Amino acid sequence: MVSNYNLDSSNFESLRTVSRKMFEAITKQLDVNTAYVTKKSKTEMTVVSSYNENEEIIPEGYSVEYGGTYCRLIIENEKNALSKLDVTKDEVTRRLEVTDQLHVKGFLGVILRDLNGKVFGTLCVMDKAEKGFSEKDVEYLESMADILSHIIELDQTKYNMAFLNVPIIPITKGVSTLTIQGVIDQYRSEKIMRVVLRYSAEHQIDHFIIDVSGLVILDDLFPCVIVDLVKALQVMGIETILTGISPEIARHEDSNKQLLSTNIKTVPNLESALEYIGFYLLEK
Repeated sequence: MVSNYNLDSSNFESLRTVSRKMFEAITKQLDVNTAYVTKKSKTEMTVVSSYNENEEIIPEGYSVEYGGTYCRLIIENEKNALSKLDVTKDEVTRRLEVTDQLHVKGFLGVILRDLNGKVFGTLCVMDKAEKGFSEKDVEYLESMADILSHIIELDQTKYNMAFLNVPIIPITKGVSTLTIQGVIDQYRSEKIMRVVLRYSAEHQIDHFIIDVSGLVILDDLFPCVIVDLVKALQVMGIETILTGISPEIARHEDSNKQLLSTNIKTVPNLESALEYIGFYLLEK
């Protein structure tokens, strides 16, 4: 697995989802109001996901210059952890800008790495009251960070594989195909829409053949991006032909209504799509 990823905080959808589910258990176990995950960049720390039980202390998206954060102290600490009964009284933390901004006292944080050992950021908890944390508390939070490391790996892998998940194949001048396979999540939906529309404009496409024979439908939800893509291509003056509609998709009432509303041409396979456009495959 490549360790150099160019993901911003918004790309870690799995991490955000899983960490939010874990935070309630963490805050109860450690008796604190707030739990959160940060991501480290070259210049700042950004809160990727957060949970505030009674009072919002730190929101998602909150960002602070790296040098003025508790996270820097965690990462630079040889134990890769930081525990403070009251950050407003500690000689180092009381001087940080973030202490004045957040108005908290009790704090515990541990380093968060990916499975390659690269520093991702931190997993932290805080409270407006003084909090004393034991070694067992530190070990508990570290165990939660270990779990999140696997989720980071999942997001990183998904991000890199997504570059291969918009396979556009040119057939001839003005005609190209897109094969959609697997599950389409929000990130992939946005990428499909962005890549296909840009490609169509740059290559002066007249006909786009979309094959959905490998599409996987989860939770009985037909991916809206296919319908939205067809409509966007129509606005650009590009005719779309849909192939490979499986019995599962054909039985899906919502997908039928959405697809029929676009007046899209549907055919069984690529050969039929090419014949519709006016091309024929001849055997040598």
